[in-house]
Amino acid sequence: MDVAMRARIARATRLAGWLDTAFRIPGTRIRIGVDPLLGLVPGLGDAVAALFGGFIVWTAVRAGAPRLVVARMLGNVAVDAIVGAVPLLGTVFDVVFKAHQRNARLLADWTEQPAAVEARQVHLLAALALLVASLAVIAVAACAFGIWALLRLLG
Repeated sequence: MDVAMRARIARATRLAGWLDTAFRIPGTRIRIGVDPLLGLVPGLGDAVAALFGGFIVWTAVRAGAPRLVVARMLGNVAVDAIVGAVPLLGTVFDVVFKAHQRNARLLADWTEQPAAVEARQVHLLAALALLVASLAVIAVAACAFGIWALLRLLG
């Protein structure tokens, strides 16, 4: 990886720190960044934080990260933006989830051990597919049971 790309990754990592862990709440071990503070501005704050998070994802794309890694990073930003948009609960979620730190760590891990990170993403995708398939089977079974119960009730 060339020097310019390493510099971009370092900038993305610093941005993640500003967004998620820039300040410590006095008297606690809890660190917050600008993201939960932006989230206090209804609607606009989470959109701005997602745009900043997009820079970290774009850095991964420019570095040549595989699609699964980029998809995971986009998922982290999306979850952060969607849940973060819920008043108060979203702010607490931003403090705990730290999507930008997750993405910076994922990018750094991928640059150091690409094969290991890619394998983890494949396993995660397989587990997610299994979960979705299981939920679909449960939903179909519940609908079938509901129809059976309704038909039985009607005679």
